[in-house]
Amino acid sequence: MIEGIMANILWLVFITLGGALISWGVHFIPVGGAPAAMAQATGVGTGTVQLAAGAGLTGLVSAGFMMNVTENLPLILASGAVGAMIMISVTMIVATWVYVYGVGCVPSSAKVKTDPITKYRQDIYVSQGTEGHGIPTVSFVSGVIGAALGGIGGGLVYYSLIEVGMSIGLTAGVTPDVVGNSLVGVAAMFAIGIFMVNAVIPSYNIGGTIEGFHDPKWKKWPKAVISSLIASLLCAIVAVIAILQLGGI
Repeated sequence: MIEGIMANILWLVFITLGGALISWGVHFIPVGGAPAAMAQATGVGTGTVQLAAGAGLTGLVSAGFMMNVTENLPLILASGAVGAMIMISVTMIVATWVYVYGVGCVPSSAKVKTDPITKYRQDIYVSQGTEGHGIPTVSFVSGVIGAALGGIGGGLVYYSLIEVGMSIGLTAGVTPDVVGNSLVGVAAMFAIGIFMVNAVIPSYNIGGTIEGFHDPKWKKWPKAVISSLIASLLCAIVAVIAILQLGGI
């Protein structure tokens, strides 16, 4: 009994940590919103939640697929990170093609004079009346880092929820295959819900657009992470209790 309680506490901690990673990762993703859609701001021309959810949920699916192959947690989290990184990378590359070959503007940031990674000048390419446009190198690298964090966080949440249900099934004497098939949908539902919560919180903290870790707004991430820790803990408690009840405990 005590071992079961301690195990559930561990999964609560993992879910809370996963939520915090998701929240932190959102601050790395270059989000331009409506201004970027008009090539008047740096980043992808859509909202924080959409970009974070797209990358993170892809990572969650990748992590879930890896769970069919192995129970090694580092490999599962790595799979989640890679899946999210691929998704956001493709999104940013295609957006860059549109900006460069469709709109005809050079990816550049108005927040820094030179790109922190390539050291190329930015200010001379920024169009008058804009805050930059496209996705410069530093923003691309930042987005990949953010997607990795989101993929790891989403994978950790999903893995923890599955493990809670598996422990219930094994305690009740049900075979792992039967438990896994019945829990996938429930765990995925709660994992997506927790991910959405932790994608929305940073969007209020950012308050519009963000270019990446070189953006002054990036320094505001501790506020969002602390809020997400609290929100994730509450969500984790609800999710674990719900799964326990569904399992008949």
